[in-house]
Amino acid sequence: MKALQRLMEKTKPKKDGKFPLLYTIWDGTYTFFFVPGHTNKNGVHIRDSVDLKRTMIVVVMALIPCLLFGMYNVGHQHFLATGLVSGANHVCDMFMDKFLFGAMKVLPLVIVSYAAGLGVEFIFATVKKHAIHEGFLVTGMLIPLIMPVGIPLWMVAVATIFAVVVGKEVFGGTGMNVLNVALVTRAFLFFAYPTKMSGNQVWVDTNLESGQQLVDGFSGATPLGNAVEGGVDAIPSLMDSIIGFIPGSIGETSVIAIGLGALLLVASGIGSLRIMLSMFVGGFLMGWIFNQVGEPGSYLAVPALHQLMLGGFAFGAVFMATDPVTAAQTSKGKIVYGILIGILAILIRVANPAYPEGVMLAILIGNVCAPLIDHVVVNGNIKKRLKRVKTA
Repeated sequence: MKALQRLMEKTKPKKDGKFPLLYTIWDGTYTFFFVPGHTNKNGVHIRDSVDLKRTMIVVVMALIPCLLFGMYNVGHQHFLATGLVSGANHVCDMFMDKFLFGAMKVLPLVIVSYAAGLGVEFIFATVKKHAIHEGFLVTGMLIPLIMPVGIPLWMVAVATIFAVVVGKEVFGGTGMNVLNVALVTRAFLFFAYPTKMSGNQVWVDTNLESGQQLVDGFSGATPLGNAVEGGVDAIPSLMDSIIGFIPGSIGETSVIAIGLGALLLVASGIGSLRIMLSMFVGGFLMGWIFNQVGEPGSYLAVPALHQLMLGGFAFGAVFMATDPVTAAQTSKGKIVYGILIGILAILIRVANPAYPEGVMLAILIGNVCAPLIDHVVVNGNIKKRLKRVKTA
């Protein structure tokens, strides 16, 4: 690493040189690998070795289990659809073939996401003459994980550019955005190209080689899509939902993989356990209410716990709702914020059959409400203190 550092220092372009973009790219690359050599010009109030870059890298590490499982599951679902694997022990059959097939489908999405997003970041950093912000390290990984495998690469690029520009840079860049950038990307695609983000054929790669054909009775619908049409009997078992060998967005199907990431985030102090737990409590409460009014066997009767294991609920609770920029900041506010999102996610999911997954919209609504929630909590604390002063 010292040799690389010396090489980069020798090739350092001038900040006010002919091509300022080169310095921006160099500075972003150098600070990614090494501790920056510059110091703060103003008063330093907080001294901590865990800077934004290291925080973001920990979150990326927490996403790795979802990425790896998503790669395997993409190949697994494809091989099931084409009949190359079948039977009770099909999960472990052709393991490397499935993983490599999935990797070839997923890695291009990751590359395009990072290329489009970082390209915009570099341009804005050059124009505004500031250092590269590391916030997109996480966003660039989140975007492909919340996409269906069949999404065209150019759509991912367009949506990512839109989300970074409109969802973050217009508000001032990293740390100033109101909405989660990855969810803005998904929302843009959902409303601009709905056929590529919904339906039965986008969640499983069904591009066939010569001589192949889909097995009889194949359906690429997600469990939530099946539940809307067929009720409780149409969804997989609770254990299958937790393990994640089901159609869905690339990184959202396995609760076990998501749970591993949650443990790392909570242990490192980066992810808010209050938000995670309160969102599950809100979702469970809303699911239980629907259970009481729904007819047996209908979509309303899907067990509340099972609802939390389906779709992107767990992924949203761990990686999206806990975004430290767009989430509530106060301790009480985090609880209210999480419960609100959990309730809205199940409410949208169940009450609107045409839109069986409500987590994205619920979190975006929660992002918008987060400042108001914190405002109410802070004002409540001020009023309590003023009352104590008057009493004293």
